[in-house]
Amino acid sequence: MKKVITFKIVLILALASVVVGCKKSSSSKNSSRATGWQINDREGGFQYNTNFQEQETSPGLVFVEGGTFTKGKVQDDVMHDWNNTPTQQHVQSFYMDETEVTNVMYLEYLDWIKRVYPPSEDNFRAIYHGALPDTLVWRNRLGFNEIMTENYLRHPGYAEYPVVGVSWIQAVEYANWRSDRVNEFNLEKAGYLKRGAKRTDVDADSNFNTDTYINSPTSTYGGNEEVINGDTRGRRNVQIDADGNETGIYATRETGIISPKYRLPTETEWEYAALGLSELRSFNLYRGRKKYPWDGQYTRSGKRKIRGDQLANFKQGKGDYGGISGWSDDGADITNAVKSYDPNDFGLYDMAGNVAEWVADVYRPIIDDEFNDFNYYRGNVYTKNAINEDGSVKIVTSEDIVYDTLSNGKVIARNLPGEILQVPVDENETYLRTNFDKSDQINFRDGDKRSSRNFESFGDEDEDLDKKSDTRKMYNSPKHKITRDSLGNIVREYDKGNNRTSLINDEVRVYKGGSWKDREYWLDPAQRRYFPQDMATDYIGFRCAMSRVGSKSKSKNKVKN
Repeated sequence: MKKVITFKIVLILALASVVVGCKKSSSSKNSSRATGWQINDREGGFQYNTNFQEQETSPGLVFVEGGTFTKGKVQDDVMHDWNNTPTQQHVQSFYMDETEVTNVMYLEYLDWIKRVYPPSEDNFRAIYHGALPDTLVWRNRLGFNEIMTENYLRHPGYAEYPVVGVSWIQAVEYANWRSDRVNEFNLEKAGYLKRGAKRTDVDADSNFNTDTYINSPTSTYGGNEEVINGDTRGRRNVQIDADGNETGIYATRETGIISPKYRLPTETEWEYAALGLSELRSFNLYRGRKKYPWDGQYTRSGKRKIRGDQLANFKQGKGDYGGISGWSDDGADITNAVKSYDPNDFGLYDMAGNVAEWVADVYRPIIDDEFNDFNYYRGNVYTKNAINEDGSVKIVTSEDIVYDTLSNGKVIARNLPGEILQVPVDENETYLRTNFDKSDQINFRDGDKRSSRNFESFGDEDEDLDKKSDTRKMYNSPKHKITRDSLGNIVREYDKGNNRTSLINDEVRVYKGGSWKDREYWLDPAQRRYFPQDMATDYIGFRCAMSRVGSKSKSKNKVKN
């Protein structure tokens, strides 16, 4: 009997100590180590998500833990084009799409554009048309490909095939749209937006943009209070401060609910993710070299059950895009459905073959690792929010849409209603800085005159100079012109000069990976090619990436080998 009583006493004391410990821990967690003040106090003051664990993986993405690798280590260089040099780079952890963006994923984007910006209205027609993939990329002068021209994008038979005919500019716009739709859903799920508003309350002048919500939440959905302050207060952590004012009505970055943006991966990120070097790691070293996203030096499987099968979708040889009928080498002639082949060690599919993929970088034949070997990327153009006279951010309206005519004559929208107008950074941000000195950093240290040590740029602002003239002189690329006549019709003028030596300029972007149309030479992740950012082909697609915030690794107790 005494033993039972003693046991009960010990149990009660243990439970009491746990409860007290929890309260103490919870209290200390919400107590500022800087001031001792209470964080998240119901009477107001500083509000912060002290229970945040880590970034939630957004739809379609897989985690890629960053690290050090040798970029540009090409196994074969039969082209001798001198556009790559092995350089050691470090990549921060990030997320990347498990597969390429597929036709059905892109059709969802087109459906949203068509509903919100009806092409039947003159003011919006160019928005929808500018987002449409170019289905004519399938045509060939000496080939019959009309079945793909008419069906590849929209037929359910091709739903899970990678979208093609998309330019770099269109891929960037898709990533921006996807960021807004995911954050809109996250805020609705957390109770910050009216449920179902993303379908029932959206139009050209009433929609959601992530940056607008962060900087001016009352301007989202055109200021529709029913959506942003409506029937969701019971499901939010709305508090009343000492003055009777509501706090916590709008989500901020401090809540952890708003995720980073979808974007195109940088060339360095893409190459690192494609190699999937983790299977070759031995303690703090990579053992051996790796030619493809899979292990080994060959494109055929050595596994017993599937021995001899091709591990990717690519051109086997002249006149051989898929193999012999009934005994196919790779199961495809054009593109193939995503996930048709095994993923690499990061869980990424089709990082070799199927379609080549756009990356974010502006192309240059040199990689300047002497200046930077961390998160290397060429293409930064820094902007800031435009500010009205009253200090508020300037929101784009239906009357403020800016349209641009590309080099190929196509018209696209440079901004959409609901977004914050962006302007280049100026002297307020650049004065006496050592890390950047102007808005456009594309040409920094790329070998032209402006990048040289002794070039002085003083007084350039007072001269009427073509900002890209130095780059164009360096690479001597063609200068095609798009003009309009007195009636507003587009007039296309071709540069027919014979003295052009290059296609490189500030509007060409890198694309990586081999495609269904390429020989195995291009499957090496280190290979790099370039293409005009406003043009599209039948063999270039894309996938999105997202930056990782917080810890480098997902696992605190990480296995070392």
